[in-house]
Amino acid sequence: MARDWVAQRSRLLDYLERQGYLKSPGVRAAMESIDRRQFVPSRERNRAYDDTPLPIGQGQTISAPHMCAMMLEELRARPGAKVLEIGSGSGYHAALASRVVGPEGHIHTVERIEALAEGAQISLAEADITNVTVHLDDGSLGWPKEAPYDHIMVTCGAPAMPPPLLEQLKDGGRLVVPVGNRYHQRLLTVTRRGDSYDEESTGGVAFVPLIGEHGFDG
Repeated sequence: MARDWVAQRSRLLDYLERQGYLKSPGVRAAMESIDRRQFVPSRERNRAYDDTPLPIGQGQTISAPHMCAMMLEELRARPGAKVLEIGSGSGYHAALASRVVGPEGHIHTVERIEALAEGAQISLAEADITNVTVHLDDGSLGWPKEAPYDHIMVTCGAPAMPPPLLEQLKDGGRLVVPVGNRYHQRLLTVTRRGDSYDEESTGGVAFVPLIGEHGFDG
């Protein structure tokens, strides 16, 4: 059975490379080292290596593998980086980022739904990941206690760029965030240059909405 899912994962990653989503050895290695099955409900595990979002409860989803690869490639995190994630979900995306930044780096991830935050903590611990800290709070406010961050990634769609996230980004840092309406967004990559921000769009995406003070109403 183990050979089956390892082969499925390898075929998926090869596909992501052919499609241009997976580009760097570091991101590929991260996706090879984390078993997505550990971060989806048991009823969905047979679909863990399909390139599709999957329900994780509470009306939320785990992003499709191609979207995880795309965001991590855009983030360009390096070993030792401190990263803020908004929207922990099941913990999968934070787990991948933890492998990219290595044991000398750290991921702070913020989740507003208590059941998901608790589930993410359990899954991360079971995967023996120790450089991720899960915080229960309004992610649209970021996590100022640990700011500034080398990188920030937002795994839910915002109506506009949340000002606290821009403020908490280190000079030269990169922020990847979907911005648009509740159903369709553009994936934006923002690089801070002092008091100015360079913005690029990677194309259309569809994420669950960011709920909070600088997001949509619940």
